[in-house]
Amino acid sequence: MASSTKSAPQITVFRGLHDVGYTWSPFVTKLEARLRFGNIAYRVETGSVTKAPRHKIPYVSIKHADGRTEVMSDSTLIAKALVESGTLEDLKENLSPAEELNEISLKALFEEKLYFYQSHERWVLNYYTMRSKILGSLSWPLQVIVGNILYTKITRTLTGMGILSFSPDEIREFRREIWETTANQLVAARAQSRGREGPFWLWGGDTPTEADTVLFGFIISGLVCTAGLVSRQDIKSYPVLVDYARRIHDHYFPDYELWE
Repeated sequence: MASSTKSAPQITVFRGLHDVGYTWSPFVTKLEARLRFGNIAYRVETGSVTKAPRHKIPYVSIKHADGRTEVMSDSTLIAKALVESGTLEDLKENLSPAEELNEISLKALFEEKLYFYQSHERWVLNYYTMRSKILGSLSWPLQVIVGNILYTKITRTLTGMGILSFSPDEIREFRREIWETTANQLVAARAQSRGREGPFWLWGGDTPTEADTVLFGFIISGLVCTAGLVSRQDIKSYPVLVDYARRIHDHYFPDYELWE
């Protein structure tokens, strides 16, 4: 649980799996990072896709001081609602138009491109590892049935996006290009921090932005997911990515086990 003395609604984050610590979902870690960057306390529960609004993980239950309880999903919309209610600070408030465009572009690059390249690695190239993890709480017959449904849905999506028209090596190169470009920006950002201890941020400022929650979520997901060992290898080949994540981990997530 994140610690806080700030008055805030009671928030429960439903993460979809029984894992303690980091999960394989970049969106779960993205949301947790957003809450911890804002020093907001929260609880974690398992929950399920069938109970989630929009059938999306993560989702949250927010119990307000007046007794109202809201349940909502989608990590971006959750953060937006908490900003609008005054629970979280608006991390975009002081951004210039150009900086805000960079934020939107980074989010789209990772959530609309990299996510699906990683889905190919996890659900197509390493299907059985992914199935046993995501559906491990189900009986064996249900794992097979639900796994086939998920596989069909995911491959249909990847086909519609044109991703399956590329070879596995080409898709890996697309992923590596994203990580390499991001690593180059982090090298510059770390230099701007002038050697200070603790986290440094993607755009080189003194405080995080929404882009940092996205980037941290995807780095952590890549480092802990055993259905994406090639992605893990690629991330580790850029030490600045690991340094960036390690500093955030040490400062904001000391209660979570460090990745291997």
